[in-house]
Amino acid sequence: MLDKSSYQPYGLEPIERASRDEISALQTQRLKWTLEHVYKNVPAYKKKFDAAGVSPADFKHLEDLAKFPFTVKSDLRDNYPFGMFAVPQDKVVRIHASSGTTGKPTVVGYTQNDIDTWSHVMARSIRASGGRPGMKVHVSYGYGLFTGGLGAHYGAEKLGCTVIPVSGGMTERQVQLIEDFKPEIIMVTPSYMLAILDEYRAKGLDPRKSPLQVGIFGAEPWTNSMRAEIEEAFDMDAVDIYGLSEVMGPGVANECVETKDGLHIWEDHFYPEVIDPETGKVLPDGEKGELVFTSLTKEAFPIIRYRTRDLTRLLPGTARSMRRMEKVTGRSDDMMIIRGVNVFPTQIEELLLRCERLAPHYQIELTRDERLDVMLLMVEAREGAAEAESHSEGAKLADLIKNNIGVSAKVKVSAPGGVERSAGKARRIVDKRPKA
Repeated sequence: MLDKSSYQPYGLEPIERASRDEISALQTQRLKWTLEHVYKNVPAYKKKFDAAGVSPADFKHLEDLAKFPFTVKSDLRDNYPFGMFAVPQDKVVRIHASSGTTGKPTVVGYTQNDIDTWSHVMARSIRASGGRPGMKVHVSYGYGLFTGGLGAHYGAEKLGCTVIPVSGGMTERQVQLIEDFKPEIIMVTPSYMLAILDEYRAKGLDPRKSPLQVGIFGAEPWTNSMRAEIEEAFDMDAVDIYGLSEVMGPGVANECVETKDGLHIWEDHFYPEVIDPETGKVLPDGEKGELVFTSLTKEAFPIIRYRTRDLTRLLPGTARSMRRMEKVTGRSDDMMIIRGVNVFPTQIEELLLRCERLAPHYQIELTRDERLDVMLLMVEAREGAAEAESHSEGAKLADLIKNNIGVSAKVKVSAPGGVERSAGKARRIVDKRPKA
């Protein structure tokens, strides 16, 4: 782990220490520009605003943003590929897109100013994580149309770090390069970091002696229990980064390593709201709901009140004056309803990590037996655990799920390596129930 004594006030920008009044004034100014920009240049937004009976002139205070309609993923797919762009094609210097696993991919574009802004907030995020100029950064996020790899890459270079652009996969090679190149920082999904940990142990290497001092983990929800597991295994600081392609990519918010108490949102570029996912009503800070973002400075692909489906709450600033978002606990659209009970994968993960003889890898399979939902939780034994002990832990996990969440789950314990691995986002849920 890093020595925290040198962190503050190293390299802080004035906006990171600004008062709420100063931040709000900047947001109001930039929101006015953004609303006018989309109304003038994106026909889909003009149509939505007109249908809702609002125009940019109706925005005078931050609270007025609630008058404007939400943007949802289907809006982006309906205007595939470039219908949501707000600048001419010759001003777009880069295009990214989602994987498109649930339909047409969502396509986003960037002007050179957008790329510069993205690099800036990513550099700020890496610095908040403990990164410093001259450090080496091992980037295991995927490169290509996915925003993770290139977002991390440009941000690390902007900060003055040395980038090792490994991308995902080839876990044995990842470990070899970490040991040989000795990066202080790794940027990767938390589930893939566990696969790297498995490879360390398979090679007989002590992960606590690795050169890694900071892990910056994002792209999927993960728990504080998993943080503790990774920090203990590697003797490193594990911090959370948040972002999504539709809003910018990674670097919308980041934890500060000196506090690790939620992710500070870079509010000079992104305006957050939390809403009731059922009614759409804006909730006060401190109440849990669905996170909504409006971009403040994006030129090519501005976004207005985008419903992220991520569940969290907004909290006051601590290490920075900008507000924090609590670690995402799940998504309103990956919530499982099992026999009338709402269940999130992160709840399962928290309980799994209480079972010392079980590894933290898991996958949930949902089926239906006649009219009843059945949840099968596939887990695996830790290396070295006796078969009888690991199966006893499986029974313990089933009891924990029943007693803490209120649903019954079948738990299948396999040998080490028996649960599907992913070099990107982990596929936590396999839903085989018949569709309505």
